[in-house]
Amino acid sequence: MIRAHDFSKTRRFCALAFLLVAYFFYAWSWNTVDILRPYIKESLNLTDLQAGSSYTLQSVGAIVGAVVMGQIADKIGRRNALVISMIGYGCGLLSALLVSSYTGLMFQRIGLGFFMGAMFPIAVGIYSGLFARDVRGVIAGFVLGTYNVAVAALGFLSAAAFRAGYDWTVLLWAGAVPVMLALFAFFVIPDDRNFIPMDGKTEDETTAKATLPIAELFKPGVARQTILLATMTGLNFFAYQAFTGWASTYLKEDRAIPDTIVGDVLGWQFIGAAIGGLVWGFISDRFGRRIAAWGFVVAAALIPVYLFVPMPIGLLELTGFTYGIMLSCSAIWGPWLSELYPPHLRSTAASIFNWGRVISMTAPLITAPLAESFGRAPVMSLASVAFLLAAVIWFRMPETVGRKVNI
Repeated sequence: MIRAHDFSKTRRFCALAFLLVAYFFYAWSWNTVDILRPYIKESLNLTDLQAGSSYTLQSVGAIVGAVVMGQIADKIGRRNALVISMIGYGCGLLSALLVSSYTGLMFQRIGLGFFMGAMFPIAVGIYSGLFARDVRGVIAGFVLGTYNVAVAALGFLSAAAFRAGYDWTVLLWAGAVPVMLALFAFFVIPDDRNFIPMDGKTEDETTAKATLPIAELFKPGVARQTILLATMTGLNFFAYQAFTGWASTYLKEDRAIPDTIVGDVLGWQFIGAAIGGLVWGFISDRFGRRIAAWGFVVAAALIPVYLFVPMPIGLLELTGFTYGIMLSCSAIWGPWLSELYPPHLRSTAASIFNWGRVISMTAPLITAPLAESFGRAPVMSLASVAFLLAAVIWFRMPETVGRKVNI
């Protein structure tokens, strides 16, 4: 069996490039639930609670998908699981074109969520096996940066579509791309079952041996860590959904910003997030994974400024841009989670990232009724509290960055 070191840099970076393309369209698909929320709400005549619950339903699917597909990936290989996921989420997004009722929306979002929930643990498993530990933070930054570029593109293009007179549903056709590209993974990405990863210490640490790999995350000595990590990711997702999830609705309905501008305001937030992923990845590779928790602290401070300080559009975009940079501190969670557990559990361990959706999926169900009583802005401010609590847990977790190794 060959080692990952034996692959040329060209081979490894081609695999990463393909993975980034897959991640772009995953991010596009996932964030239609937020960026397009006011338009989905309007087209199906939904209440705030129904519109917000589409995220909850998508998260339910993602949690199941992360647990099921994360373990399948550790069994059948991450490349093979990636092909399944790409075809699944691509078809899931396209199926939104057929939705004409809230019931249809429920089934569509659960199915879409299942395949999207698998993408994070699969991606982490692939790039963590191909690249050394001291560059994984930067690699993770590129991955999250790609995610945020996709969301920014969704925002900018939604505004452009409205200016050009197109219906917002034209944005759903992007789901066709991952379906058409999926099979190329067999030619571009090495089969992780057939090589020893960068930090492999035995002859075969590429696939899980236990019937249920997830059980190893709850063995004595690591169970408390696993539970705290899941809580931390949950607080992050709750904060993100409480603030960013309602941002397009807040800008359109509370701030009365035109549809032709809403997407641009959100787009700059995610451009900041794309840059932030690279910044925090670089920092974490050199100073440790825990230092990135300061991003959550600053993000928590910026949220009330965004919501309550009167400012022109340009300054609002700048504030959102800076918030996006801070929010992306979580970019390094992928490699960090995989480093906290044995190499054969890479994808299962990385799936902890999506377990947090158990907490976050309650956000729309909690914030929508509260917003009716207290207004959206005060309720969206709950995100600050959640970010601060997540930072406290993060600071208390183990560090994994040690001596430098070569790429």
